[in-house]
Amino acid sequence: MKKILTLFAVVGLFAFAGCEGPEGPEGPPGYDGADGLIAQVIDVNNVNFDLNGDGELIDFGFTLYPGDVVLAYRATGVAANGSTVWTQIPDLQYYNNATLFFTYKFNFSRVDFELYLDGSNLNTVPANFRTNQKFRIVIVPGEDPKISNKSVNKEDYSDYNAVIKKYNIDDSKIKTVNL
Repeated sequence: MKKILTLFAVVGLFAFAGCEGPEGPEGPPGYDGADGLIAQVIDVNNVNFDLNGDGELIDFGFTLYPGDVVLAYRATGVAANGSTVWTQIPDLQYYNNATLFFTYKFNFSRVDFELYLDGSNLNTVPANFRTNQKFRIVIVPGEDPKISNKSVNKEDYSDYNAVIKKYNIDDSKIKTVNL
């Protein structure tokens, strides 16, 4: 009896291994890999904030993918070599002998982003903090094959130069928005 069961098992194994059915439907199209995912950069110049904290809503001109991340930086000075110093926002600012403060903030959707001030007594914020401000927006692709959950070297997104190096951003190809 055991030999017959073994024989049926072997014959059944060969029978099922040789089965072939019709091909299934073609899968959905994937991303076009020719160009790859590219980080994009937008400079926003001449930003002037109202005393009431209303911000500037700016359209990307395209739609972000669901996994994309937006980083925002504010020009805060010039380095000794002449390059712009960028500080990631949100960025808390103290003034009036550190008795008052406000924060540069931003938010984004898949189609636009907003730069705004948040704090108390915004009507007392000095004009040099509210007018003629320059921001740089970096759109980081959400699908990054370099990122691994096992990595011990996490990127420092507060360092603009580290971000442009990681994503091979060409500073000469920056979209500019003048308000």
